[in-house]
Amino acid sequence: MEIKAEKMLYDSDAWLMPFKDAIDARKARIEEARDRISVGGSLSHGVNNHMYYGLHKTEDGGWVFREWAPNATKLYLIGEFNNWRRSEAYALKPVGSGNWEISLGSMFLSHGTLYKLFVEWPGGGAERLPAYVTRAVQDPHTKTFCAQVWDPEPYVWKNGKSGKREHPFIYECHIGMATEEERVGTFEEFRRDVLPKVADLGYDTIQIMALQEHPYYGSFGYQVSNFFALSSRFGTPEEFKALVDDAHGLGIAVVMDIVHSHSVDNEAEGLGKFDGREDLYFYGGAQGRHPAWGSRCFDYGKDETVHFLLSNCKWWLEEYHLDGFRFDGVTSMLYWDHGLGKDFSGYAQYFDAGVDENAVTYLALANMLVHELDGDAFTIAEDVSGMAGLAAPFARGGVGFDFRMSMGVADNWIKWIKTLSDDNWSMGEMWWQLTNKRADEKTISYAECHDQAMVGDKTIAFRLMDAQMYTSMNKESESPVIDRGMALHKMIRLVTAATAGDGYLTFMGNEFGHPEWIDFPREGNGWSFAYARRQWSLAEPDWLRYRYLRNFDKAMTSLMHREAVLEAKPELLVQDEEKKILIFQRNSCIFALNFNPTASFADYGFAAPAGKYEAVLNTDENEFDGFSRLKAGEVHFSVAEKSPNGSGRYDDTLFLYLPSRCAVVLKKID
Repeated sequence: MEIKAEKMLYDSDAWLMPFKDAIDARKARIEEARDRISVGGSLSHGVNNHMYYGLHKTEDGGWVFREWAPNATKLYLIGEFNNWRRSEAYALKPVGSGNWEISLGSMFLSHGTLYKLFVEWPGGGAERLPAYVTRAVQDPHTKTFCAQVWDPEPYVWKNGKSGKREHPFIYECHIGMATEEERVGTFEEFRRDVLPKVADLGYDTIQIMALQEHPYYGSFGYQVSNFFALSSRFGTPEEFKALVDDAHGLGIAVVMDIVHSHSVDNEAEGLGKFDGREDLYFYGGAQGRHPAWGSRCFDYGKDETVHFLLSNCKWWLEEYHLDGFRFDGVTSMLYWDHGLGKDFSGYAQYFDAGVDENAVTYLALANMLVHELDGDAFTIAEDVSGMAGLAAPFARGGVGFDFRMSMGVADNWIKWIKTLSDDNWSMGEMWWQLTNKRADEKTISYAECHDQAMVGDKTIAFRLMDAQMYTSMNKESESPVIDRGMALHKMIRLVTAATAGDGYLTFMGNEFGHPEWIDFPREGNGWSFAYARRQWSLAEPDWLRYRYLRNFDKAMTSLMHREAVLEAKPELLVQDEEKKILIFQRNSCIFALNFNPTASFADYGFAAPAGKYEAVLNTDENEFDGFSRLKAGEVHFSVAEKSPNGSGRYDDTLFLYLPSRCAVVLKKID
């Protein structure tokens, strides 16, 4: 039987045909790297650095420790077991290829023991944390980090993974700020208090930030120092495993926000000048330093770095039973200039000398590895450049991500809210920006994630309602500003989710209009936690409006799942610029939105498929803090007449009452 070859990217996109040679060459480079690393045809079998380097228990109950430090002249293991002194009894021996090793009996190390490395090199030496350390803890007084022996009773998993996600609904979260108290939250609190909220809302995936150890809490976890170590400030590995286990028990997939785009510059905690060299894991010279982030840039062309990072993917996936990764800062990885100040206006920029092909190869290998290890696992790329093929299968010349973040959607919402009154919003521009996605790549849309709420910026709710959120969010208050903000908050979320390519994301708390911004403790705010927490209690009382926004988010998510909305492509029915009406259908549902700030329209007719329709959701319902201008569950029948509104594709007309600043969803039932 003849096997048909996969169509390449340029076969389905004529604009890519001029770059055929570059795409073919990229694919060949990746295949060569894959074959060079693979063992017995398996990429996974060739990626096991974490099983060799670092601290491991031996069969006889002793310990062996190994490190790669080719520029070192001497390495010592120091810690509580030898009063932190360098001695020959704890000196590592060189074993070739820049590797060092020491074996110790069972009496020297035990669960909880603190230790470090002391590395000497020509002209210097200093304390270091092992590159492959899996547990690092911070001294509460000195704020310095130490490696810690971690050897508890093995965790016993109760639940299997939650299965594949074709259309994930993602709840982006940060463990530390998930508590309402002004402090760092814990894995255990998140498991107990937040997971049930996520399940109740109907999100089927959590995307967790800041899991890799990072010395500065305020970096939001993006300045990583210890890539294999779970951040100890949130709790223990076993507590995190229990969180993942419970999530799986609730049918929720767990995706990790993994940072392979750069490394913190720190030397005492991180990989900076690990053995005295600038370029051990990083590019040398200016290319090895990120000009905007003040961090170090990995050399994706160095075998040792690639094995380090690939082993890191394997470690997290297997050790913690994760369901996938969202790769942070992909744009920064892909381009030598990190995409800074760059307007990506043409395909040529995706294949010219400005692209770090080493990084492209690494990302493709990482995707291959993840999918080999777990066929249900999925990967998401955070990329603003729109590189063609990033989320296309490798067999077609792509890089192999399952999804890419549709980052322009959130940017456009902020732009429209900031620069235009809503009576000047363009329905045409809105439709274009919400649906402008490559047909051959899957995307995740969102109205806002954590980025839009960082200090100096505002959440959508706060942009819409601002200071009146402090005074007028009680149900009894009468405020046109709050009424507008509540209405648009629901409509923005609904139209974003309903036009999403293949998945939808929100940041924790934003479903109920969490006020203000996110600002982690720092010197500039007196090390305050006031804005680095989630005020869950706001959404509980029935006399505050937050509760009703949460009610709507839950109803919207339920509808999207129940009607499998994302399994079909959206089709535009009406784009009425004068009246500010946008209507489209997707799968069995019609979404009709009236963005007009003042005008309601009775018997608004538009061309639609013939049939009987039931109103299954509207933003104006009382339980969503609306004005109940529409009747829940009302049935509508199309009329056999042509309508001037719409594309003219359909011969029947559907007439609806569309109140101002209101959206209604109809389900075709016959």
